[in-house]
Amino acid sequence: MPKAGDYFIVELKPSHVDWGNYRYTDTREPIDGEGYIPIPLPQARSLGIYNSNHSHTGFGYNLFNCTSADGYFTGVLKAAGSREACDIYAKQFEGNGDLKALGRWFIKCSAKIGDRVKVLWTSPTDIIIELI
Repeated sequence: MPKAGDYFIVELKPSHVDWGNYRYTDTREPIDGEGYIPIPLPQARSLGIYNSNHSHTGFGYNLFNCTSADGYFTGVLKAAGSREACDIYAKQFEGNGDLKALGRWFIKCSAKIGDRVKVLWTSPTDIIIELI
């Protein structure tokens, strides 16, 4: 479980800022506005950021209260996805029940490919995201 002061920084790629359209699969129609923040595997492992395959779920495991440093985003982020079947470590943060939540934040703060996002824990259940 992450603790206050833990953080990681990631660079945004095309699929992060436009997930609904920039996909490597055709399992559904394109959807404008979806976005996510990737979680590098070393950080997922070292911080204990899990997806719903883990035996424990909920706040501090795969759900986190989130605000953005710029004040444009407040909501709950879900740690989700996996790199292979049955993997317990999450590969991305997405809006909990709203795949467009981070896409709206990316638009508001004018995020683009190559920008970096810092994810900082202020407690085991609370994070701040910042475009740096």
